[in-house]
Amino acid sequence: METLVKRGGLFPSLANKSVNNFFDDFITRDLFDWTDKNFASIGSNLPSVNLKETDTNIEVELAAPGMKREDFKVEIDNDVLMISSEKEEEKEEVRKKDNYIRKEFNYQSFSRTFTLPETANEDKIEANYKDGILHVVIGKKESAKKRTLKNIPIK
Repeated sequence: METLVKRGGLFPSLANKSVNNFFDDFITRDLFDWTDKNFASIGSNLPSVNLKETDTNIEVELAAPGMKREDFKVEIDNDVLMISSEKEEEKEEVRKKDNYIRKEFNYQSFSRTFTLPETANEDKIEANYKDGILHVVIGKKESAKKRTLKNIPIK
């Protein structure tokens, strides 16, 4: 005799059988949550980004391991920073004695855009790629930099 057991989902499953929890996953999953965390679950390669603002710079760190510096394109147009990449790979394996041919290709691309604040200086931008992270540093305009507190003596 098989026993029905509820396993934290909406529908019971058989305790002695390996039953796919398709209905539990389908109904309990938040289908309307389209934040970046869902891109990984649907097989997209949208890289994660860290944004940081200091007194003198705006910094963007984009996680893209396994890529090369040449794979990226960093552009600015009308106060919009655009970081994109297109990468295509093709592999072919041939064994004539077995009459065997295998050809595989892979295509990856992404594009991320960020609207820059008015304080960004488009003439002071640097980008480098190291250890799987693309670093983009955008300088701020002189007028936007925080000034130090100046103590004025009273006479």
